Amino acid sequence: MPRRDTTSRLRLIAGKWRGRKVAFFAAPGLRPTPDRVRETLFNWLAPIIEGANCLDLFAGSGALGIEALSRGARRVTLVENNSAVAECLQSQLQLLGADNAEVVRAEARHYLAGTAQCFDIVFLDPPYQSHFVQPCIDRLAMGGWLVPGAWVYFETARDETPPDLPPGWVVQRHKTAGQVAYYLVRSDAPA
Repeated sequence: MPRRDTTSRLRLIAGKWRGRKVAFFAAPGLRPTPDRVRETLFNWLAPIIEGANCLDLFAGSGALGIEALSRGARRVTLVENNSAVAECLQSQLQLLGADNAEVVRAEARHYLAGTAQCFDIVFLDPPYQSHFVQPCIDRLAMGGWLVPGAWVYFETARDETPPDLPPGWVVQRHKTAGQVAYYLVRSDAPA
């Protein structure tokens, strides 16, 4: 019986690796952010992505973190719980020569319970209906994880109620595409 291929590919949209195809481990439930959504998100982030320190929680395929690197992010930390997915991410980063990225094998909420590091941009794309966005936002808001005025991007299922935002956090952009609702939020947004 032939072995089922356990990898899929996604295309990087822009930046130094534009058009490159990156493999990812096709774990059950893993769904990369669609091209159209990624393109919109990174158009929103264009003025601030260059030189940013980014955190990609629930990294999965690495679509968001690797796209950020391609577009000039200074550093990206990709957090992934599934060991096979994390190994595949590490291998793809090595193929790209991305020495400014780190793959951390951990469950996102446990990672956020550890020692805080400051990030300019955080990507939150957990499995839909998992209810992980709210506890992660709460933990990020507790301090130490975000530079003043940091940006937090999150996705939910279109029919899912968005999380409650901490005081001072403001939705700057919001769109839907197919079954996805996606938001770009500014933490501690200026009045």
